[in-house]
Amino acid sequence: MPAGERSIIETELSPCFTISEPDRRTAPIVFCSPHSGRTYPEHFLALSKLDPHTLRKSEDCYIDVLVECAPSYGAPLISALFPRAFLDVNREPYELDPSLFDEPLPDFANAQTTRVIGGLGTVARIVCDGTEIYDRPLSLAAVLARIDSLYHPFHNALNELIEHTQQHFGRALLIDCHSMPSNTMTGSGRARPDIVLGDRFGTSCDRLIVSFLQRAFDDLGYLVHVNRPYAGGFITEHYGRPSAGVDALQIEFNRGLYLNEETLETTSGFHRLQANIETVVARLAFELPDLLDRPEAAE
Repeated sequence: MPAGERSIIETELSPCFTISEPDRRTAPIVFCSPHSGRTYPEHFLALSKLDPHTLRKSEDCYIDVLVECAPSYGAPLISALFPRAFLDVNREPYELDPSLFDEPLPDFANAQTTRVIGGLGTVARIVCDGTEIYDRPLSLAAVLARIDSLYHPFHNALNELIEHTQQHFGRALLIDCHSMPSNTMTGSGRARPDIVLGDRFGTSCDRLIVSFLQRAFDDLGYLVHVNRPYAGGFITEHYGRPSAGVDALQIEFNRGLYLNEETLETTSGFHRLQANIETVVARLAFELPDLLDRPEAAE
């Protein structure tokens, strides 16, 4: 990787993530917000044909703020500061789109995933409304610099948080936090749910945890779906190993609950959702150890 590429990234994106630690870890939980970063590097803005506001359409706007209560209940929160449109850490490290480059991809790149084909690989080709980000080819060296300087440090830190939690408590739960557009799921006109819990169709998280969170949000009046339309991305799939003592669950919050999706400003619903999330986090932190001690857990 050319030293100049690393230097630009480190200058404009240092630090590249934050970890909010509790005064004392009292809950076997790690919270993650990989798509809420809103620091847009100047060199990225110069490369893109889109204005900053349009680029922000890919953000999980303010999810890190919605779940900022986590350390108050004994659990760390890791949040990416770089934007998803620049680099997506909820992908394999090298899900690269060959159409972004005028040079061949390395053999270790994976260009065949549905996410790459859809334009949303590790380095996205489009923002989430389908608009193309670039009007010229990217340098492969520059993209690999993004991955080396941002992706790997983020995942190294996340993995360390999970390992530390598991070592301390004997088990760890990773909660990967996201937002979803409020538009309809299908042409049938059915509205999206308020909250979607994704456990990779039962493979990444103990069913007792999923059921507990579904009931907790349902008790607060939210419409909750499981694995529809989002079952969890790379982070959930990669880290979720219930049989090895690590559960991973993705949570998607409907942006219509808290955000004006045109202006990207928070609405009056923001503080209500934030307070309700805190209610659920407090319940989970208190009840999770007993939940995991039940005989049917991890069966």
